[in-house]
Amino acid sequence: MRWGLTIVLVIALQVKLNAQLTVAKIIGHNMVLQLGQPLPIWGQANAGAVITVRFKQQQQETKADASGNWKVVLKSEKASFDPAVLEIRSDNETIRVQNILVGEVWLCSGQSNMEFAMRKISKLQPPPGAHWPVDELETAHNTSIRIFLAERKKMMPDSTHAGWNVAEGTALRSFSAVGYFFAKELQARLKVPVGVISAAIPGSRIEPWVPREAFTTLKFFREQKDSTHKIDGDPGKFYTTMIEPLIPFALKGFLWYQGESNCFLNERQQYSYKMEALINYWRKQWKNERLPFYYVQIAPYYYSKATDRPYTVYSEPEFWEAQAAVLKIPHTAMISTLDLNDDPADLHPVNKWDLGKRLAGTALSATYKVSSAPSTGPVFKGAVKKGNTFVIDFDYKGKGLTSRDGKPLEGFEVENENGDYVKADAIIKESKVLVRAAGVTVPRAVRYAWREDAKPSLYNKEGLPALPFRTAPRNL
Repeated sequence: MRWGLTIVLVIALQVKLNAQLTVAKIIGHNMVLQLGQPLPIWGQANAGAVITVRFKQQQQETKADASGNWKVVLKSEKASFDPAVLEIRSDNETIRVQNILVGEVWLCSGQSNMEFAMRKISKLQPPPGAHWPVDELETAHNTSIRIFLAERKKMMPDSTHAGWNVAEGTALRSFSAVGYFFAKELQARLKVPVGVISAAIPGSRIEPWVPREAFTTLKFFREQKDSTHKIDGDPGKFYTTMIEPLIPFALKGFLWYQGESNCFLNERQQYSYKMEALINYWRKQWKNERLPFYYVQIAPYYYSKATDRPYTVYSEPEFWEAQAAVLKIPHTAMISTLDLNDDPADLHPVNKWDLGKRLAGTALSATYKVSSAPSTGPVFKGAVKKGNTFVIDFDYKGKGLTSRDGKPLEGFEVENENGDYVKADAIIKESKVLVRAAGVTVPRAVRYAWREDAKPSLYNKEGLPALPFRTAPRNL
């Protein structure tokens, strides 16, 4: 009996050793492949094995290298709602990945506000008269939206080829609300399948999402002048386990919602450079320096009420300034959240549906060019001082500037001769904002929405709020 059991185990082990054909975890049933781009398909097999890949009318063949790695790159495909099969063969092994659509694919990443799951939406209690999508989990049955939740310990290839799901039911309950509402709006407007990948970890700093080598490509971090130039916080920890396994899966772009953890560390200028390092590195790994990178302004929050850190009500605006500095990098956009958090005591604002739609609006305008609306709210362009008045101009004005609900502009301040900021009057004239303060004859600087609990009053006519700004940054 003992010998019989041993023989069975040996045979089972031999079968396992011979069954070497695998495909990357991201390549699985129900996935969406990116339209209009070459499509890498990759995995592992026995060294030297011949691999044949078939998809629709395409067939390609390759050999696994000495380490067993193999990859083919299929030609681009047009958008398709017709479920297709990807077949991968090697010797006596066959992998059949089924129910594949072709459309648009985006990667969402960051910390808890990106990870914020759809199940939390269903538990909300809307205020009287509000139309919150609390029943979305019950009504979501669009088979043209597919979702993939990247989990740190489940990104290795396996025989299930599971991970992608139709955006409904149990799978949707655990998925990013921002990512889902982005996909829903994009699919409704573009009329093609949409796939979204969520790779987010609550409480994570930016450093774990990119390896150390990415930071050292920038002079800022090579200088090591002081603590702001140093890199700690487990660089590469989540990149290695959650981002790297996705490369080189074809994508249209990235959505990023992160920064609260770095703001809690009182970071400013160094965060701008950290974002630059991440954007450059991710684009380099996907071999496309033009991949869109759209990121979210961290929401208004009472950071100054923390008792263990030296914060003021101006600490978060200085972090917003560091985020806005990243706009100098091509193919980026910063999405305002000033009007999406009714309670600054809540670090996790619940209104993820409007944020998802706002991100989609950015993509529709800046990436797909199907919307005439500006890709973001007004962004400070420049200021000219004329006597006791600042004349301020903006980019992304769209059809023009306007105030919220037609009320007088608020949130503008000017710096007087003594270096103190005082409340200022502001009016819109000829698509610019004129700002002056009573009693200040020689204003030195101007700022807008420069408090952690700021409420926006300046918008473009497309309904997007202006980003906070100041004309005399002192900490950058």
